[in-house]
Amino acid sequence: MNELLSIIEKAKLNGKILESASTNINEFIHSNSQPLYLNVIKELCDQNLWDEINDRFYKKLSFGTGGLRGRTIGRNITKSEQGKGGINGRPEHTCVGTNMMNTFNVSRATMGLVLYLKDWLRDSSKSGKIRLVFCYDTRHFSKDFADLCAKVASELGADVFLFKSHKATPVMSFAVRNLNCHAGIMITASHNPYHDNGYKVNFADGAAIVPPHTDGIIARVNDIMSESYCALNASDQGTINPVPEHIEKEYLDRVKSLVLCPDLIKENNSLKIVFTSLHGTGGVHVPLLLNELGFECETVKEQDSPDGRFPTVKSPNPENGASLKMAIDLARNNGAEIVIGTDPDCDRMGVAVKGPSGELELLTGNQIGSLLLYYRIKTLFSKKILNSNNAKNAIVIKTFVTTGLQQAIAERFDVRIINTLTGFKYISQKLSKYERSLPEDVLANYKNLTVQEARDIQLDKGTFMIFGGEESYGYLACDFTRDKDGNGAVVLFAETAAYAKSIGKNLIELLDDIYEEFGYFIEVNKSKVLEGADGAKLIQKLVKSYSELQPTKCDSSNVTKVVNFAKENILDIEGDSIPKENMLFIYLEDGRHFAIRPSGTEPKIKFYLFGHCAPEIIRQTGLDDAKEITNKNISSLWQWIQNDIDRRLE
Repeated sequence: MNELLSIIEKAKLNGKILESASTNINEFIHSNSQPLYLNVIKELCDQNLWDEINDRFYKKLSFGTGGLRGRTIGRNITKSEQGKGGINGRPEHTCVGTNMMNTFNVSRATMGLVLYLKDWLRDSSKSGKIRLVFCYDTRHFSKDFADLCAKVASELGADVFLFKSHKATPVMSFAVRNLNCHAGIMITASHNPYHDNGYKVNFADGAAIVPPHTDGIIARVNDIMSESYCALNASDQGTINPVPEHIEKEYLDRVKSLVLCPDLIKENNSLKIVFTSLHGTGGVHVPLLLNELGFECETVKEQDSPDGRFPTVKSPNPENGASLKMAIDLARNNGAEIVIGTDPDCDRMGVAVKGPSGELELLTGNQIGSLLLYYRIKTLFSKKILNSNNAKNAIVIKTFVTTGLQQAIAERFDVRIINTLTGFKYISQKLSKYERSLPEDVLANYKNLTVQEARDIQLDKGTFMIFGGEESYGYLACDFTRDKDGNGAVVLFAETAAYAKSIGKNLIELLDDIYEEFGYFIEVNKSKVLEGADGAKLIQKLVKSYSELQPTKCDSSNVTKVVNFAKENILDIEGDSIPKENMLFIYLEDGRHFAIRPSGTEPKIKFYLFGHCAPEIIRQTGLDDAKEITNKNISSLWQWIQNDIDRRLE
């Protein structure tokens, strides 16, 4: 060990290893002197893989918008890590490093979570053992992590429910609530590349953690330097039990009950759907749900297998058209009108739909959400579930970077709309707030209410969320689960498609009708990817530059307003404070605007561009011309932004 530390010190002095990486390696080795760890670091040094070492150790993995997330397989895999190999071609061991998603960090995360929850229960004057749910997707090491964490938590005194096999994130959220647990953990990196994994924590309300819980948990985790721990006496340890089977059944029953017009589906049961799970958890429940509701659904057989390599796609992300190629090809062959894909943990949904030309066209997350909102809000009013008397208790929730079309739709129906920060947890926190505001006698049995019973009570005595969504392909139209729900989104979208077919239109034509009524909105999302330790510095440089050197003119249009979410005190329409975040909105004189925000889970900085053409202009120019002009203006703005990025990074 001393020889290795000497090599690290010399590399630091020669400028090959960052000082922060050297510090973290020293702490790591002294607290975790396992032969495997020492061998891996020695191999990296022997091969002069200094950039790899810096990327692995320049910081400690911390909670972002989705909890822990990072590489579980390094760019350079050492012989010690590869070992005998594992299932689906993965290495035997997770990659070593303080900034990596590995057994070291998930063990520490679980220890820190249990310690935090013990403090929280004590401070809340609550008694009893901690109750946790562990769930996992199909990624490399997901099941291993879940099994390990369940063992750690139980040996530290928590009663654990562990899913028997891979399941979707929203199922985990539902289980947390209905098993009265204090937290749920989903082992997933959502739609990230195959080499990543993550540790997503949802709190007792079923929603993803937010401050002060995030800060409290990470503080406890950072105090833990080793993955070793002292297990409690056997009598004080918790238990590990499988999640009861009735949990999934109850969840599925509620998802099916989200359908507003069952007869509509029966009358249009010739609607053909192709579904792909992209080797993820969506294959567990989506085909079952669609078939039981009466839809004709065929899956992409080559992508049905749960496989952490995601071997048939470059990226298991249904936001990217390339990931749906096999499903689109199948749909062309069998005449299907809709293609639907979900990501590995089935909380996001992407689609392609047959347009007027007969070709399948991809929809953006903003377009999907707008179609779902339009159909649901219109139908709720036409069925008189919503009316002029109770609409004041209804709400639509979206993120600030989600399309303004949804705001236009909600306002036309005289329904309030709330904007939140990016991250579905902020939408979920609103649902938890609305639940807490209900009368005590209602809360006693609230989790057992049907969707319809809960909706009636919300409209009478609380707040009913018609729809919640974000541009990044996450949607929710209920509160029985508190996370974006790919299973539910598939059901909502299939019913919306059935509605379009019932009025003799395809979904592209229905979307154009919406544009003509509410205005044409276009959103373009772009990213600048900057990986590793050097990339992190460049992202910080860009964020600081935009905050301190705000532009006064963009693409020949004067800047009329800049909103800095990191510095300003902003309230939503309910008077709730918007947490500080590194996000900047820049509004231009010609009506365009754009937002800048570093990702909380990936090594990139995101740019969101917005354009709009009002209905009265569309009536004058026609929709096609309005689209062309607005789209060109947004393309021009993105070109200007790219040049501006280069100037700021010089």
